Amino acid sequence: MACRRCSRVWPMGQARCDRCGSKLVSRDTRSLQKVWAWWIAGVIAYIPANIYPMLVTNTLVYRSENTIVGGAVEVAHHGAYGVAAIILIASVLIPVGKFLAIAFLAITAQRGTSVTPRARTHLFEIVEFIGRWSMIDVFVVAILSSLVQLSVVASIRPGPAALTFAISVICTMLSAQSFDSRLIWDAVSRQQPRKTP
Repeated sequence: MACRRCSRVWPMGQARCDRCGSKLVSRDTRSLQKVWAWWIAGVIAYIPANIYPMLVTNTLVYRSENTIVGGAVEVAHHGAYGVAAIILIASVLIPVGKFLAIAFLAITAQRGTSVTPRARTHLFEIVEFIGRWSMIDVFVVAILSSLVQLSVVASIRPGPAALTFAISVICTMLSAQSFDSRLIWDAVSRQQPRKTP
């Protein structure tokens, strides 16, 4: 079995990793509990991320507060449809898709499904792959905030939604990482008939 901390492989039955000293465990028996806990925390944080402003812009003449969707609509109103589409895909479609995919994987690991294990494994790999692109909104806000600080003339600050969106993304990433992909294949091994000698 592999050490979860340093990834060194050891024979089954060994209690501790000789390299880093951490406890060796073949399976995390509370994997699905962790998945659901991080998933619920992510959903809870995602709600204010869409209600409160993501970006607060101050100039000499006006103050503007934009939510994620409101910001995308405003960008589209100025003719930048590609940028608006990227914002909506990265901030709305991908997070909602991740929530649905993780919930589907956890539910089917508990109750079973007619969807093949290979298809569910591909879904899990997609969720893992897109996890690294989930923070694009927070990075854009951070870059804008650092670039556009013209003192009295104009300033751009991250709104409260930037923090809750980052928390939501981190929670969904932890939820996906907590999922033991071997659970997908456990049902298959239980359904296969045992060979008799």
